[in-house]
Amino acid sequence: MADALIITDGRLGNLRQARALAQAARIPAGEMQTDLRAPWSQLAPRMPRLAGLAQRNSTQLPSGPPWPRLVIGCGRQAAWVTRWLHRQAGPASFCVQILDPRINSRHWDLLIAPRHDSVRGDNVIRTIGSLSPVDSAWLAKARADFGFLADLPQPRITLLLGGPRRGVRFDNALQQSLVHAVMQHAGTSGSALVCASPRTPPDFARSLHQALAPRIGHAWLGEDDGKNPYPGHLAWADRIVVTPESVNMLSEAAASGAPVHTLTDSSLPDRLARFHEALRQGGWLHDLDQAAAGTPQPLRETREVAAEVLRRMQAHFARVRAS
Repeated sequence: MADALIITDGRLGNLRQARALAQAARIPAGEMQTDLRAPWSQLAPRMPRLAGLAQRNSTQLPSGPPWPRLVIGCGRQAAWVTRWLHRQAGPASFCVQILDPRINSRHWDLLIAPRHDSVRGDNVIRTIGSLSPVDSAWLAKARADFGFLADLPQPRITLLLGGPRRGVRFDNALQQSLVHAVMQHAGTSGSALVCASPRTPPDFARSLHQALAPRIGHAWLGEDDGKNPYPGHLAWADRIVVTPESVNMLSEAAASGAPVHTLTDSSLPDRLARFHEALRQGGWLHDLDQAAAGTPQPLRETREVAAEVLRRMQAHFARVRAS
């Protein structure tokens, strides 16, 4: 068994955060994906005695010793399984949950949650944004892997597209705002790098692509366009425009070192609005049409968080050995 076990629902954003933490801690990790359906998905992470039953067909779920020393879960479904493992393994495992599970943090050894979730506790590490692999080494590799983007005219304006969620509609008004911002920042000589995500409505992506056609230097709207250039689009950007709903993409853009822009909208849900405000106060985020001259030090929290996880895990096992 690997030294660590990553548990997620398979969503890329959750998996990316859990992997980033394990990699920053330099702990080899296996991976397990939950597959919860109603009523299990609606119960999570409450009623932990049923988590093992709901996952009984998973060959990845440990049923007894040896337990993984470190368990990392991300997302509400994963929180059900990490809570169950915390009960089953006892002190033999150090269980870490990423993102607010919306129940008391005492059910895990350590909880990592962004400040906009307003979670507090002695065993809570509060971050500004999402955990991310983006650092100098990651960006250097991305520039090498997507070196052809260096030939595109500057300034290179990267546009990252997420998808609709409560309070954020992917409609014509949003499209026009994004197109205007990219064209404004690209000027008469720059180029646009457009990167969609699996959550982006296809019609929205195609229509936006058509509107930006005069400035597009490179675009990826889906798997039919080949290898996803997201790392390269971040690494080669002189400026980044991001749709407002994605905490992960905004966090990773802020980690790149380039100025980041998004739409200001009073209809944003409270938690998302608090996150935007934290980025603005730190100087990492700007309005779509704001001519930001630069940014502060990139927002890179993962390495520091990983160091604190290791410190607390070592203290945990020191207490276990002493007892």
